[in-house]
Amino acid sequence: MSLFASPRFLRGVLWADAVSCVASGALQLAALDALPRLLGLPQALLVDTGIFLVAYGLVVAWLASRREVIRPLVALFAIGNVGWAIGCGFAVYALQPTTLGIAWISMQAATVLVLADLQWMGLRAARRTAGVVTA
Repeated sequence: MSLFASPRFLRGVLWADAVSCVASGALQLAALDALPRLLGLPQALLVDTGIFLVAYGLVVAWLASRREVIRPLVALFAIGNVGWAIGCGFAVYALQPTTLGIAWISMQAATVLVLADLQWMGLRAARRTAGVVTA
């Protein structure tokens, strides 16, 4: 069995997605006094995306903690991660953040693209082995 076909692989990727989202969202919400100035991003955007990231991360954590991973949800999360990366590109172009803001947005985009790719790899490998993704 390949690493990607292991039930632990996809679950681990989901946990990484959940932790990165909750951490990013919590940081955005906790540092609302400093981040708009440092990143050059509107405070309302940081609040809205911070809340979304925490909520999304909790949903992904819920899926990762289930006995059986629901594969269509993993596919939806992978598509959502690609969408987030595209949104990050638009944000850099439209909002013209500071250099630190560009780095923050780029880090998020790179992270979710890697996670989306890993999620797809895990889904494809699980499909090839025709196994149910369980704990």
